[in-house]
Amino acid sequence: MEAGMGPAAVPVAAVLPAGGSGERLGGATPKQFCALQGRPLVSYAVRALERINWISDIIVVVSPENIETMKSIVEKYGHKRVTVVKGGITRHRSIFNGLKVFAETGFSNQLLQKPEVVIIHDAVRPFVEEDIISKVVMAAKEHGAAGAIRPLVSTVIASAPDGFLDHSLERARYRASEMPQAFLFDIIYQAYQQCTDYDLDYGTECLHLALKYCKTNAKLIEGTADLWKVTYRRDLYAAESIIKDSLSQQVCVIADAKEAVAQVGFLLCESLKSQIKVEAMSISLSKNDSHPQINFSGECYNFIYISDKRYDIGETRQLVDMLEKSNIPLLYPVVFISVHLNISENISFNIGMEELSGIKKFAREVKKKNILVYGLLIQYK
Repeated sequence: MEAGMGPAAVPVAAVLPAGGSGERLGGATPKQFCALQGRPLVSYAVRALERINWISDIIVVVSPENIETMKSIVEKYGHKRVTVVKGGITRHRSIFNGLKVFAETGFSNQLLQKPEVVIIHDAVRPFVEEDIISKVVMAAKEHGAAGAIRPLVSTVIASAPDGFLDHSLERARYRASEMPQAFLFDIIYQAYQQCTDYDLDYGTECLHLALKYCKTNAKLIEGTADLWKVTYRRDLYAAESIIKDSLSQQVCVIADAKEAVAQVGFLLCESLKSQIKVEAMSISLSKNDSHPQINFSGECYNFIYISDKRYDIGETRQLVDMLEKSNIPLLYPVVFISVHLNISENISFNIGMEELSGIKKFAREVKKKNILVYGLLIQYK
């Protein structure tokens, strides 16, 4: 993609309807607020959008009774660029309310800057990647509207009034409409302004509204298999399994900024990159501030901390305490490996029995909280 031609060159915002009641899921809690590894499903969807820095605003539209719940989620998990808006009685009415934040006063504390392109996504599709969002946004900028699609899994049939088969569709010719979708803001907003009450109450397809009311034929973009939505309870279990597997494939390497330690951290990151996703973090330790302040984002459950200081249980306690106070839900084990390097000429790098006993005791204590602590002493030249 040429410089200046990507989504970052276009003002982009997103509307995330999250007002569903979750009838098909069953249970008292709407599916978007069901917890996966301690974090509500909607939080994963918001995070998928907010990690894309060229999306300026994220509008989450919820039912009136869930306004405070959603605001508390935004605060608890530190979501940025998010505005919570009261939804309508149907999906289309909720999306319309989300769009009004950019065009009319009275729907948020302030009128937000109108984007050129607006993304519409679902609060119960947590696995969307930047690549498909970027493709949909760029196609919408060129064609006015665009949406992700996937091949049909099953053949679609129509039944006659008497309950017998009327006809079936040729599966190869049809696709399932998925999210995300994107539109030039003026097109989709104009379409909603012209909508009949019937369309607002019974319609389900935003791309159809753009075609019906603005004569804008959407560009269809082949999506990936991870665009599926959580609909039934079994989908919650599948989503949790995917998240858990993803967490096991990520590690955060935290290294002291000292040259020798930073070098080890760099070499470790490079060796791991071919197998798992690695996030590197460099920190400075001073004599006056021996305990670094680390921002645990909640996107990684595996940590390796590298230091050249002699093993100190107090330092490990401090780091684990910071981990406990972070937003990371400890529903599944968090692995924390503290690596202490001896970079001096002195070969002796022993640890006393008293220290070893203290380390083992501490590890047993935090294991009860689902934090697995390991320590490594390494002679490094």
